[in-house]
Amino acid sequence: MNLHSAKADNNENGIHRRTLLRGVGLALGLPMLESMTPMAKSAFGAAEVASPKRMACVFFPNGAIMPDWNPTGTETDWQLSKTLKPLEPFKQKLNVIRNLAHDNGRANGDGAGDHARGGATFLTAARPVKTSGNIRLGVSVDQVAATQIGSETRLPSIELGLNVNRGSGSCDSGYSCAYSSNISWRNETQPMPKEITPRAAFERMFSSGNTAEQRERNSVRQSILDVVQNDANRIMKKVGQTDRRKLDEYFTSVREIEMRIERAETEDQKAMPDLKVPFGRIEAFREHTQLMYDLMAIAFETDTTRVATFMLDNAGGSRRYTEIGVTEGHHQMSHHRNEEKTVAKISKVDYYLAEQFAYFLEKLDSISDPSGGTLLDQSMVLYGSGLSDGNRHQHGDLPIVLAGGAGGSFQTGRYIQPKEEVPMGNLFMSMLDAMGTPAESIGDSKGRLNELA
Repeated sequence: MNLHSAKADNNENGIHRRTLLRGVGLALGLPMLESMTPMAKSAFGAAEVASPKRMACVFFPNGAIMPDWNPTGTETDWQLSKTLKPLEPFKQKLNVIRNLAHDNGRANGDGAGDHARGGATFLTAARPVKTSGNIRLGVSVDQVAATQIGSETRLPSIELGLNVNRGSGSCDSGYSCAYSSNISWRNETQPMPKEITPRAAFERMFSSGNTAEQRERNSVRQSILDVVQNDANRIMKKVGQTDRRKLDEYFTSVREIEMRIERAETEDQKAMPDLKVPFGRIEAFREHTQLMYDLMAIAFETDTTRVATFMLDNAGGSRRYTEIGVTEGHHQMSHHRNEEKTVAKISKVDYYLAEQFAYFLEKLDSISDPSGGTLLDQSMVLYGSGLSDGNRHQHGDLPIVLAGGAGGSFQTGRYIQPKEEVPMGNLFMSMLDAMGTPAESIGDSKGRLNELA
């Protein structure tokens, strides 16, 4: 792929879409600007803009308290549930989908290990081989898309998470830890390890790949914006007032993320003075999560990538959400045996996770897109778990939200309730069609999710 520098893009058509601001060891992408947009006139004289579509998939472990998750009402006359109430501002830009299942997540003769199977099947719809050694699964929906369109962006995809990867050993009843630690799979035997530290994710997105230059930059800890200042100034002189305003907002956003990462690293070092934390291990869940969501939003805005995955915890994760007063481990609580107090605590966690997801949707919806809508309108964002009832380890009627209309590919604002159980793989097929990256099948898919059309 030919990447352009700022110096090479002053032509009669304006600024090239792939323009990068370059500095020592860095290459900073730009948001879509009017100066970049080739304006084609329709028969009615209106400008037509072709904007890329984006796909993000967000995973949470251990299922949910489904009575508190499920909305009420009919397809078009419905109300968000107690758990999903934080998504109310975006109700008309999302679909809540019932009765999707991962049959390959069920035991089907393989015994225990539902959490590992829930994580493994979440984006693959494929059956994991029960082993702690020679893993075998299937290609995940994000990588099916990334393989077809990855050459059009600087990074084919990004994989983010909050907890460490474990690629070997057994994590759940004889299943390899690779199944619990990864939702993105390049092929049957190769998971895509996730990046869990904001600093490292930030550097991966903006590094030019020259390690010597990167070390030089790190030695003085300059801001990325300081490093690319010359190219930035040159671009600002070329564009109009609207683009300058958008660039100001974008540069401010990048600077803010850098400052938040720096603060998090400083606080981490204060809390653990004897431990060197070069990339900032952030302990606070909300701060860590929102930084990762911000990084995904900037990656989409700058077209650094169009495909992203994010694991809020590993499958079967036992995070303690002490910031909301929940001190028990999440996995432990999921085996609640319908004990009222424990169910209430899990429901509280479910709501808290939905609040963070709403933060991401708000971020995407605040970024304008040349199509006339917002970045959320041009995206599809899958949010859900590979289990529904964590207490009974159910893999049917999964908790699933699909936000964004993928550039008009989906009608949104609906509560979709298929009459019969549908393979989750059918949803993946519809998502791939909307991305312009169709596939013959994925996992145990049997077609498309017709209700989504």
